[in-house]
Amino acid sequence: MRAGHLLPVSLISAATLAHEVLLMRLFSIIQWHHFAYMIISIALLGFGASGTFVAFARRPLVERYPAAFAASAALFGITAVASFAGAERLPFNALEIVWNPGQLGWLAASYALLILPFFFGATCIGLAFSRHPREIGRVYAFDLVGAGIGALGTVGLLFLVFPSAALRFVAALGFAAAALAATGMARHRWLAAGSGLAAAVIAVWLPPSWTAPGPYMSQYKGLRMALEVPNARVVEERSSPLGLLTVVESPAVPFRYAPGLSLANTQEPPAQLAVFTDGDSITAITAYGGDPATGAYLDRTTAALPYRILERPRMLILGAGGGEQVLLALRAGADTVDAVEVNPQMIDLVRNRFADFAGGIFSRPNVHLHLAEARAFAATTGERYDLIQMPLLDSFSAAAAGVQSMHENYTYTVEALRDYLAVLRPDGVIAITRWLRAPPRDILKLFATATAALEADGVAEPGRHLALIRSWNTSTLLVAKSPFTGEDVAAIRGFAAENFFDISWTPGISASDVNRYNQLDQEYLYEGAVALLGPERADFTERYKFNIAPATDNQPYFFDFFRWRALPELLTLRTQGGAAMLDWGYLILVTTLVQAAILSAVLILLPLWLRRRALGRTVHRLRFGLYFLALGLAFLFIEIAFIQRFVLFLGHPLYAVAVVLAGFLAFAGLGSAVAARWMAAVGRGSAVRGIALAVVVIAFLAATYLLALPLIFERLLALPDAAKIAIALLLIAPLAVFMGMPFPLGLGYVAARSEAFIPWAWGINGCASVLSAILAALLAMHVGFTGVVTIATILYLVAPALLAGSWDRYDQQTSQGFVPDRNRS
Repeated sequence: MRAGHLLPVSLISAATLAHEVLLMRLFSIIQWHHFAYMIISIALLGFGASGTFVAFARRPLVERYPAAFAASAALFGITAVASFAGAERLPFNALEIVWNPGQLGWLAASYALLILPFFFGATCIGLAFSRHPREIGRVYAFDLVGAGIGALGTVGLLFLVFPSAALRFVAALGFAAAALAATGMARHRWLAAGSGLAAAVIAVWLPPSWTAPGPYMSQYKGLRMALEVPNARVVEERSSPLGLLTVVESPAVPFRYAPGLSLANTQEPPAQLAVFTDGDSITAITAYGGDPATGAYLDRTTAALPYRILERPRMLILGAGGGEQVLLALRAGADTVDAVEVNPQMIDLVRNRFADFAGGIFSRPNVHLHLAEARAFAATTGERYDLIQMPLLDSFSAAAAGVQSMHENYTYTVEALRDYLAVLRPDGVIAITRWLRAPPRDILKLFATATAALEADGVAEPGRHLALIRSWNTSTLLVAKSPFTGEDVAAIRGFAAENFFDISWTPGISASDVNRYNQLDQEYLYEGAVALLGPERADFTERYKFNIAPATDNQPYFFDFFRWRALPELLTLRTQGGAAMLDWGYLILVTTLVQAAILSAVLILLPLWLRRRALGRTVHRLRFGLYFLALGLAFLFIEIAFIQRFVLFLGHPLYAVAVVLAGFLAFAGLGSAVAARWMAAVGRGSAVRGIALAVVVIAFLAATYLLALPLIFERLLALPDAAKIAIALLLIAPLAVFMGMPFPLGLGYVAARSEAFIPWAWGINGCASVLSAILAALLAMHVGFTGVVTIATILYLVAPALLAGSWDRYDQQTSQGFVPDRNRS
């Protein structure tokens, strides 16, 4: 079979993976970021459902392979646009699920629509496996390489076009695959011509309104609410894989964004432009004409606290945003300001597009702007700072609703704080501002994390290095390299008294000093700080109703506060405002897992039972099913865990996802292509022996990487991005090559006994991946990424035993390739 005949497989695989990545981006805009897990679940369920369909209709579909493949690819192109257009118009709102069970029906309707393109795309792949059982390794290789290109290519495409335009391009790829599959076959030339024409129409002439996510954004997002104000309008919009930035002007009701502003403030903030990221997280570009008095109101925010104990500091701002903290630093007389921002679009807005409005604050001689990720910059900078300021850039509504709970965040981990402490001068301070939620969780988890970081650096009395104040809606934590002096404590007390802020912790504080101005029924922060610094820390952390254990690089879920034992009490409060305390992102993930498990059972077990006679003896089909189930779980467990491991090295989650996903898929495709040679060379013609040796290598490499990667990253973090991407791919390559072998070797082994089982193997593997995508996130929150990789390694080691001992006499038939025994079909 010529390679050209498999190009449509690569093309439709690229389109399908590109569509998956793109839906994650689109639903981050329409709903919330944690819906990425739902999209992964939907995509892989589509693959499982296609396995069921191909198994039942295998014979007529294979007999009409070119037409069936082309039709499925064309249907992918149609449904890629139509399903999203339909799903975004459904009256589904995730925030209402807690108190409105009817939303579960709309969630199911979303599943039903969004699964369609993945079903048709996967049907193409399943047909290719069934049509070419002797070439399973090559088909799988073209499939994975195409998927890797699609995943990486989509990220690059999103730097050039808006998500709505990218969706049209992905749909056009489906029609291009259909055209390519039908080309060269006389009776299908009309299909090829029609598909090519459809690809051009969708890519060029499809109305943008069909795929634009803006009008259908959740009504609870900040952007939708801001645009409800009379005369408010969007003045600029920028898009990249890092987020959709929307700049809003509101002349009738001006923006007054100043988190933590004191009730004692008397100065009206100047005009502001609000910048929303994906419709929610907000930062402000403030009008500035060069007069420092313009920013006087910022002196009365909790974030201004460190300037009372530091004079003319050399400072580092981790998260420049719209420049508000740069303005405060200039107002406070900072000597030099290094401002770090990860999104180049944000930098361009403030430094270029709205430079006159912002007074050119990013272009001032003592302000140095850096395009980088916070941890990567802190780990590689050669400078030393008096103050590291970490401003509040996420939205209060997102924090209050718990929608960030699934978001891995390496900015607030024990290791991160140790990195920041390492670049401080001896009397330097870290200042971190967070939203104040009731009952408290963010700030107590941050306090516990800071305590653990100080102790890891050898500090015997961390309480002498910490200070915490709160306003009516924010808290600011100071973490000092050296113990606070008596003068420092007096300055903190004076600042708090002037602004009616409450002190929750300083060295020497007592119960009589707290809860004076913004009074709470109970001073949770002070009580929590005392407990976290005392001998009963472990007991307090365990008993607290929310998860406030320190965040680490192994478990970087800083916003995960959910605890099952608090659920009954919180549910009883849901109609009284308790919904905001649920951290419901975790519950949505669990609900998605339950749905995926039920649907996977229906898609796998029911059809297998109905076709049980055609698939051979029960013990063999059970063993085969468990084998592909284990592979599906293990592959994605390792893939997701390694994406997280590479986030720090590559500097941003987006680049880690793109590089690691593309690397695993492409090199796993290479492993699939050479699997038969591996079996012949080291397995002596035995598929089971070849698989066993491959998984031993996988286990060895996975264990080695868990130990070695942190050391490698530490030594190479200062390299340029291009070099780090190349090194990442080189590190991924050997592990991914061997991870690409067990599936085609096992599929060939099964095909030699029952060709009818091929689509089932494909479907079982896909449905297992559905579960593993969600399980990996849940497990990582409880046992860390090291635990996830350990579980995956065990699954890989167990897998060969599931095939051993059945029909060994057929192993010799596969020594020169995968030869099916049609008598067992």
